[in-house]
Amino acid sequence: MARALQGPAGRARLPAWSVERWLNHAGPLSLADLRGRVVMLLTFQMLCPGCVAQALPQAQRVQEDLAGADLAVIGLHTVFEHHEAMGPKALEAFIHEYRLSFPIGVDLPRDESAVPHTMARYGLRGTPSLLLLDREGYLRRHHFGHLPDLHLGVTIAGLIAEEMPGKKPATSKPELPVAPAGEATGCETGVCLS
Repeated sequence: MARALQGPAGRARLPAWSVERWLNHAGPLSLADLRGRVVMLLTFQMLCPGCVAQALPQAQRVQEDLAGADLAVIGLHTVFEHHEAMGPKALEAFIHEYRLSFPIGVDLPRDESAVPHTMARYGLRGTPSLLLLDREGYLRRHHFGHLPDLHLGVTIAGLIAEEMPGKKPATSKPELPVAPAGEATGCETGVCLS
């Protein structure tokens, strides 16, 4: 489980990450910079089969379909094995070839251990690891391995729908159209028409 700072209602705020450099982003990026948005943080290695086959394509789909004012997708390349094969030039080529468009930080290596700083600080067991933070920066989900798309989507949607403290709730919610009583909608035949 990621080590985090305690907050309200038993929630925990992640400590800062230690990033050596950023790719797909013009300058430094911090968790504090992302407050007000839900954050999907994916830690990965480019030679991790589960990362390449499932986690990174999923993160790119989330980036393309959902990222914006309410959601930020962040990658953290956190190398704990095969260091020689996963250097900066190889990572740049990998990001280009896989057309990853979200910001990706390179976890700062440690001299005393193969496990880099952020990976150690967050207590991650390996890659891929997915951490979801709410708009206030509190850790709401930590998952090691692949999380199915539907589970991820529901969790992200729930976090996006939550109101931030101090923010006035929306005055009205959109209503779903309902057919008047007795009016056929076409669903009786197994095909629903609008």
